[in-house]
Amino acid sequence: MFVFFAMFFPHELHILLTQCPAPLVQKNERKKKKKKTYLQRSPFCSNRGCNYFNRLFERKRTMELYLISAIFAGVLLIPFAVKTFCPYVWLDLLYFGDVVRILVRFVSRRRRRPLFFVLDRFLEQTSAHPDRLFVVFEGGSYTYTQADQKSNKIAHALQGQPGFEAGDTVALFMGNEPAFMFTWLALAKLGSPVALLNHNIRTKSLLHCFNCCKAKVLIAAPELKEAVEDVLPSLREQGVTVLLMSKQCDTPGIESFSDKVDEASDAPHPRSLRSQITFKSPAVYIYTSGTTGLPKAAVVNQNRLLTALVVLSSNGVKTNDVIYLNLPLYHTAGFIVGFIGSIETGSTIILKRKFSASQFWDDCRKHNVTVVQYIGEVMRYLCSTPKKDNDKEHNVRLAIGNGVRAEIWREFIRRFGNIEIREFYASTEGNVGFVNYAGKIGAIGRVNFFHRMLFPYLLVKYDTEQDEPIRDAHGLCMEAPKGETGLLVSKITDIAPFVGYVRNEEQTEKKRLRNVLRKGDLYFNTGDLMRMDEDNFIYFQDRVGDTFRWKGENVATTEVSDILTISGCLKEANVYGVQVPGHEGRIGMAAVTVNKDTQFDGSKLYEHVAGYLPSYARPRFIRIQNAVEVTGTFKQMKMKLVEDSFDPGLVQDPLYILDDRERRYKPLTAEVHAAIVSGSMKL
Repeated sequence: MFVFFAMFFPHELHILLTQCPAPLVQKNERKKKKKKTYLQRSPFCSNRGCNYFNRLFERKRTMELYLISAIFAGVLLIPFAVKTFCPYVWLDLLYFGDVVRILVRFVSRRRRRPLFFVLDRFLEQTSAHPDRLFVVFEGGSYTYTQADQKSNKIAHALQGQPGFEAGDTVALFMGNEPAFMFTWLALAKLGSPVALLNHNIRTKSLLHCFNCCKAKVLIAAPELKEAVEDVLPSLREQGVTVLLMSKQCDTPGIESFSDKVDEASDAPHPRSLRSQITFKSPAVYIYTSGTTGLPKAAVVNQNRLLTALVVLSSNGVKTNDVIYLNLPLYHTAGFIVGFIGSIETGSTIILKRKFSASQFWDDCRKHNVTVVQYIGEVMRYLCSTPKKDNDKEHNVRLAIGNGVRAEIWREFIRRFGNIEIREFYASTEGNVGFVNYAGKIGAIGRVNFFHRMLFPYLLVKYDTEQDEPIRDAHGLCMEAPKGETGLLVSKITDIAPFVGYVRNEEQTEKKRLRNVLRKGDLYFNTGDLMRMDEDNFIYFQDRVGDTFRWKGENVATTEVSDILTISGCLKEANVYGVQVPGHEGRIGMAAVTVNKDTQFDGSKLYEHVAGYLPSYARPRFIRIQNAVEVTGTFKQMKMKLVEDSFDPGLVQDPLYILDDRERRYKPLTAEVHAAIVSGSMKL
């Protein structure tokens, strides 16, 4: 009690010790004392006076001892008090320290002359560690020096192509392979922006993406030759040079390129080739997934790419780490986090053509992987593989990514060991991001004063039915209180800019939100619904287009999907809303896949959803598919499913409808569909 009194009431303690009378001492006890103090033995004071000064001295000494003890105990108790009342303050301070360190490094690089870019960091690593492994791929490996030389040869071969000049935009149409990395480095040495085309797109989408960036050259992998031939007439009309990474090609209009690379010099290129580049110059064009239409080309300029260098180092990745990269290099996660992030740390990349759940851990053991990446459903795919005795036998210590669900997070750690998971939130074109540096399961990040000071953002109330923010009488947005879901918006500033999409001003403007807190301000609309708890952790709820309203209530598709996948019989669930004639809003529907060696049980599924979900959130229709369609980054595709709706005449997959009277999902027949459409059957 004394210690806490000393910590919180020091002034009152001072009064107590200095102004209260000393305890009375009995005369007979004083007489028993035979040993005299120095003051008592002094010839200059009387016995009575010496006793007074002696008591005063002892009282002062006792008070000092009490105060020293109180201060010492208080200092010892501070960490425990902070941990009890402010459990995350130390982590916040460490995070702030990381932010300051990153800013200092970034500013120092910005001030360097000549201008310093990502390529220069790669050249620094090559000079410092010439023989360190840079990338390992399918039995082959390349050091930093070898990667530098390979990129030099590609750059020299490009310079020999008629019509190409250093600085021209080039489109890269390749899968995950070292040539992708070497080609990007080569183009960076020539000062050429690079459009990273999704190697899964074809015909109309491929032409659309190519035309967005106005590239003069297309470099394609040999296995994509047929896809290139489909759009070749249009490319030839535009005068585009088409190069195939092969030693020979017999298709008119497509030239072989690997043979020219083999014959080219590996001599370094002068810096003057990229002297025209500024921090605002485009470095790469990365395309959004296109789940709501044709892909949009987001501009990543040199300044943003320089900032992205620290994405791995700021999350604890070191030089001696080995990084397993199996995500597409054409997307932000694979290119910026995996590839560019590794250039900063000087780590070794284990490159995989594509994600394979069955080979994942064997690869990690074989190559002594210490850091892995994940996105979307990757972790759930890993948790769905058959259990093995050696599940925890590996060297992976850190997993970095986004989109893992809370229950999968727990299962992943329980099954594969105590791996630190660094969940983060970011978007290709966005100007705000979060990092869950505290490791709170389920959260995408933590809100703190330091972060908000640099990147002003807030959650605003959102009307999912009108598909727009809710505004007050003055036309301004209303901030969502803690615990409620709101739309994440971030202020557009010089520190947090929004560049927009190439040749798509309409979509760029849709991402700008004006008059948020005051007239004339400008924010970036993330299109993501978030929720913040009392401890300032922020949680992803849903994307704006994926949330629908039914029976006057908002339904979050992610939540419903999570409930369906723990039913025991369903492997995957893609939830969306469909319109029904005569009904307001959209009603829930789910495209699902059934677990292997399991049959769909309509009664069991009904009991499951009835036990977890309110009536308005229960999917009314179920569509059983062999596989849920996803994008290259494992995002579920909904647009085509919404268009198909629940018409058994159009949908070839088995369809079921929820029947509350029979308490089961039963087959949806043409007669039942007709009754719903005519209005004779209400839902």
